[in-house]
Amino acid sequence: MTGAYLQRIATAVPEHDVHQKFVAYAGGMLKDPRAQAIFQRLANKSGIEHRYSCLVEDPPGEGAGSDAFSFYGNGRFPSTAERMKVFEQSAPVLARKALDRLALTAEERSRIRHVIVTCCTGFYAPGLDFEIVDHLGLPDSTERTIVGFMGCYAAMNALKLARHIVRSDPGALALAVNLELCSLHFQPSQQVAEVIAFTLFGDGCAASLIGSEPTGVEMDSFNALRIEGTRDLITWRVGDLGFDMFLSTHVPTAIARGMRQYAGSGAEDGVELWAVHPGGRSILDAVEEGLGLPPCALQASRCVLASFGNMSSASVMFVLERLMKEALGGQRGCAISFGPGMTAEMMRFHAV
Repeated sequence: MTGAYLQRIATAVPEHDVHQKFVAYAGGMLKDPRAQAIFQRLANKSGIEHRYSCLVEDPPGEGAGSDAFSFYGNGRFPSTAERMKVFEQSAPVLARKALDRLALTAEERSRIRHVIVTCCTGFYAPGLDFEIVDHLGLPDSTERTIVGFMGCYAAMNALKLARHIVRSDPGALALAVNLELCSLHFQPSQQVAEVIAFTLFGDGCAASLIGSEPTGVEMDSFNALRIEGTRDLITWRVGDLGFDMFLSTHVPTAIARGMRQYAGSGAEDGVELWAVHPGGRSILDAVEEGLGLPPCALQASRCVLASFGNMSSASVMFVLERLMKEALGGQRGCAISFGPGMTAEMMRFHAV
């Protein structure tokens, strides 16, 4: 049967590095001095040095409503409608940035017949799928699919879908775009666990080309592992003041248990390249412990976490991009992302 190859990836983030200022703002929101001290200690141990946001750091003087000061700093947190307005303004800009870096040739554009978009942080219609088709000048007949609200593991589902498409239509190319503007969903809270969770997330976009020509990495197989008894550990719902995320402190323990189960099946044997979703330092530590990996195995994931934070569905693609630049032909790899359910979505691949 025809193989399907993740041929190349291009990534992009907004211009504004907001991590340090955001940590200072979020910590100052806590009223209890003891909570502030705990928060600062946890933030210092996060392993994150930079995160980027579509919200500018200072008021632009234009009253556009998309600067961080007017968005969060005036004592009134924005409604879901206000957040979605900024998403509709900002998401196409970031998508175009990633698509331009993908540097598609005219011949490649002529063969793209499928566009797949993953996003759980913003929605509108006509949406990002139309923006992408128009920006690239693709035919109106281009097939479009939105993989929505699946959280951090959505990229694996997009690649799985692209693999099915290419194997059934070998002459076609599929374009996958993973775009998240997580910084639009910060919520007011006096709970340290809730506030620290929001210091993990940043904005980012990845664009990937998938086809039948043997270049990049071949996507060999996919597997989903639902971890028993964890359904409510990660939830993501639409609220009146943006999207409400719940991220339990028990998530790392559950992931370690799930990875021990995976390792017990021997499925990880022979893997040299690990592309693990950088959901946070404790998440990566849990995967490392559960799979019994050496400290160097998740270096690519830790570098992405330090440089960009957790960008939800886009994150694992940033890791894969890094690994693909260094992979040697024949090396076997495994990509893993985690999300609501609680589920681990996995892809086995090898470099060509």
